[in-house]
Amino acid sequence: MPSTKLLLRALRQSFSFRPLLDAIRGQSLRSLYQQSPEEVVLAIIILIAVGCTCAYTIYAYFHYFQSEQFTRFPPEIAKSLRRALYYSNYSPDPKEALKYYRRALEQCAAAKLDPFSDEVMGIRIQLAAWLEKIGNFRNSIEVLEGILRDINKWVQVMEQSVRDGHVDKSGRLVGDSALKAHETMQNGNPEDVEKSGDKTSEEEPRNVPEPENLWARRTRILGKSIGISVKLGELYADEHVLQSDLAGERLVWAVETVLKELHRRQVEGVKEGEGDWMSPEQIGGALEALGNHYESKSQHYLAAPLYLQALSLSPRNSCHAAVLTQQPVQSPLEPSQLPVARISGQDGVSQQPTRSALVASARSWASQALATAQKVTGEDRTEECDEACAVALCNLGDLAAMAGDNEEAKRKFKESLELSKRIAFLPGTRQAQEGLKRVSETSSKPS
Repeated sequence: MPSTKLLLRALRQSFSFRPLLDAIRGQSLRSLYQQSPEEVVLAIIILIAVGCTCAYTIYAYFHYFQSEQFTRFPPEIAKSLRRALYYSNYSPDPKEALKYYRRALEQCAAAKLDPFSDEVMGIRIQLAAWLEKIGNFRNSIEVLEGILRDINKWVQVMEQSVRDGHVDKSGRLVGDSALKAHETMQNGNPEDVEKSGDKTSEEEPRNVPEPENLWARRTRILGKSIGISVKLGELYADEHVLQSDLAGERLVWAVETVLKELHRRQVEGVKEGEGDWMSPEQIGGALEALGNHYESKSQHYLAAPLYLQALSLSPRNSCHAAVLTQQPVQSPLEPSQLPVARISGQDGVSQQPTRSALVASARSWASQALATAQKVTGEDRTEECDEACAVALCNLGDLAAMAGDNEEAKRKFKESLELSKRIAFLPGTRQAQEGLKRVSETSSKPS
């Protein structure tokens, strides 16, 4: 027999599982177990573990690395993204991860992919999220600010082209316009831009959807800019950055942009192909974020209207609606401690809200929060509802203590404490215990 055939036969025999199957079949397995039961059980466990590990590895590879988030890119870009995510999540190496993120973005530019497509912007947003994860807040902010600048510049040029009459009713460019020059500078041929966002690897062709027109594109990227601006507000307010003024600017811009777009659509109507604007929940999220910012600065009279608007956009049978109605309770024991916000009286002169008005307003909000949280039942009721109830009870206890009703305050604090312990809500437990201690000390003092 030729040497090649002998080698192939030897290899086939060496990789054969027949000896193993013979060993674990019938009488052989029984005799092995009788001779050394511990070793047989251990061997079976190891085989099962190895098999499960191999199966999971194969599943993870095809489910993650061969998923649509990679295959929608050309092979070279997909390869860079896989390596970037590998060095981000599986074998953390910030230097290597950053190198491959940059390479992927450079390859997108070289391939003339649309920089405002969900895919390319997704890479930049993922880069910002990873930088935040590793504690590099400044660079994360820089990446998001860059995306926001690019979006705003495109929107401004597009709107100017509309005013100049270079966009027809179907949302397509006509003639020479600043928008065409802008996109040519960024991507080359503007006609290629409409198709570039749908490029896929040559190995996996798929049906290309009809390209979006300029109005649809504006809606998509402007909506994304709202989310980016809200995220920037969160990052600027983070304890590692502490730039409250910039946080406020970004959140105010997000809310103003949402409301301006709603107003434009009401006045001008919805353009062809423009699609729906942000969902009520998304708009409510932007309003709530700005309300949280004002609340953190103790500007509660600015926060309350925003929470009220967000509440009107939130689903009624929702536990989050109860959270939105949680008005912060302060203890203005002295006139100087009252909020600096002012309201207008009947004579047109600005006047400071009274302490009793503040307490009454806070009591109304706390009672509404408790009622909202209690009425949610069934599958819609989540842990958030119980936590909202516990906080609302504590707030009502604080308000009763401010009004001098120590017995009512103790009752509310005890109810909150029992509920917080039952649901293992540590902040609620701590707040209720502190409230009880405070009320008990006040009651023990001689009048």
